[in-house]
Amino acid sequence: MSARGFPPHPARDRAGSVPTRRTILRACVLTGLSVPLVTSCGGGEEKPDELLALAAAARRDARDAARLAKATPELRQQLDLVTTTRRAHATTLQSEIDREHPPDEDDPKPGPARGKAGSVEALAQALDEAERSATQLIPRLPAYRAGLVGSVAGACASLRGLAPELSTERDNQEEPELEHLEPAGTIELPAESVQGLQQALATEHAAMWVYGLVSAFLPADFAEALDRAAAEHRARRDATKRMLTSASATPRPAEPAYQPPKPVNDEASATGLVVTAEADATVAWRGVLERTDNRQLRGLALRALVSSAKRGSLWRAEAGQTPSVVALPGKPGR
Repeated sequence: MSARGFPPHPARDRAGSVPTRRTILRACVLTGLSVPLVTSCGGGEEKPDELLALAAAARRDARDAARLAKATPELRQQLDLVTTTRRAHATTLQSEIDREHPPDEDDPKPGPARGKAGSVEALAQALDEAERSATQLIPRLPAYRAGLVGSVAGACASLRGLAPELSTERDNQEEPELEHLEPAGTIELPAESVQGLQQALATEHAAMWVYGLVSAFLPADFAEALDRAAAEHRARRDATKRMLTSASATPRPAEPAYQPPKPVNDEASATGLVVTAEADATVAWRGVLERTDNRQLRGLALRALVSSAKRGSLWRAEAGQTPSVVALPGKPGR
């Protein structure tokens, strides 16, 4: 296929007890579209690297999840995945910090944050805060770092979908509608930003086609999740077309049909295709983050990346794929 993307998070199942993955898939909610713009101050001595706090938080979350996994056997599998994902974040973020500011040989090596592990609820709040912190950084980061930090935000949001105990109040909030995202008049985008947007538009066209196709092969209780996902991709497609038009570019049309990488003839192959569609979307939208400094466009790209990362994680779990959460969603080759 030529594009990438699918769903969500735990509420309560039909019996009112622990939510099933299908009720989670129906209830997918997204990170808010608005990305606060933080202004940096100039002058003075060199500031600490902006990624240091994110790396330290990742090391702390990995440590807490590892300790909690030993004390909470019923959540061991989910907490182990939090551990490995956040360790990967810490390693990748520290590598970027060291690339930008090569450490002296005598500098102390960063280790895991020390202290006593808290509760599973506290870990869920920490993952929520990590996503918020990443989101707040993105408007002022260089393009490459914006893509990296966007992937971290997407993974933190996805980790909270592993179990009801890891979810937070924000996961059940209504998402803002993309229909209200209107560029303020004509905008200027460099050619590479336009190219990235065109690629993202192609993945949205393909994702909508995929959701139409798989609806014939998935059980009826997936219908609401499929409708929500298709509506989100449709809204993204329309927002992307408006953005391109405002940048004096002509949005490319959808293909008449798309060729799945494998034949779709049953529930398993349909689920696998949705996983591919959402994964393709994360790659495309991380690519947009890495190709623009436009604040509004970064907001759209971040929402799309986080949304598809969350949907993709839950579809991966539904398909029995491991790990269900990709540590850096959108990273090429993942």
